[in-house]
Amino acid sequence: MKINPFFLLLFAFCTTVFTACKNEEPEPDSPSLTLEFDNRVGAQKLVLGTTPYKNDFGEEFSVTTLNYFISNVSLKKTDGTVTKFPDQYFLIRQADSETWEPKLKNVPEGDYSEVSFMVGVDSLKSASPAGERTGVLDPSKYKEDNMYWGWNSGYIFFKFEGTSPVVPANGAGLRPFQYHVGGFGGYSSKAPNNIRTVTLPLNGTATVRKSISPTIHFVVNLQKFFNSTTALKLQDTKSVHDPSVAAPLANNYVNMFTVDHIHND
Repeated sequence: MKINPFFLLLFAFCTTVFTACKNEEPEPDSPSLTLEFDNRVGAQKLVLGTTPYKNDFGEEFSVTTLNYFISNVSLKKTDGTVTKFPDQYFLIRQADSETWEPKLKNVPEGDYSEVSFMVGVDSLKSASPAGERTGVLDPSKYKEDNMYWGWNSGYIFFKFEGTSPVVPANGAGLRPFQYHVGGFGGYSSKAPNNIRTVTLPLNGTATVRKSISPTIHFVVNLQKFFNSTTALKLQDTKSVHDPSVAAPLANNYVNMFTVDHIHND
């Protein structure tokens, strides 16, 4: 039977388009890729407790706590293929250096040019049964550094605390500020959704091979938390815990992340 050449060309075209556009599934035992989060204030390395910093408004502050969740990472290859990692969740804690370089497992070999990730915990996982929320998502492991609201039944996506001389003193004579951002959209009715996604070009190529497990080095600049899409002054706003008013904070902290460089080791 003679086959019309037109149909052969059409089949080849469709196959090419499907291959380029499909989302790849990670293969078991594939290489890994490290996501390194380097927290800073401007050009200064972030040190908890004593180091004084200044924001763009000249307000001096010290940082006592900086924690945030990273999840739903995806990587785009140079050919446009996207690989998603929906079940890998990371909690970055400035107080624990072992959390600064989480490892993304089972990354297919390839050349990657773009990275995307969520700051926070997605609604599906947030609303899942407690038995399915293990590892860094297990609220029982947080102890005094709590990243889960019992009163609000949800994760704190981003926690930033410290002290500043421009903040009014409390009853103990201390001048603390606290910013806790959460809100995944609600269980059965609409609620504030402060989940945000960061998408960044790598400005190069992350080369993943069986013998190469690269590192993407992110700089996370706290200066942009105070002055990005919304100006946030410590003297005006010393505390945020309510998800319904936290959207401006979430809109600011997505701009804290940049790719500094890549190690293809």
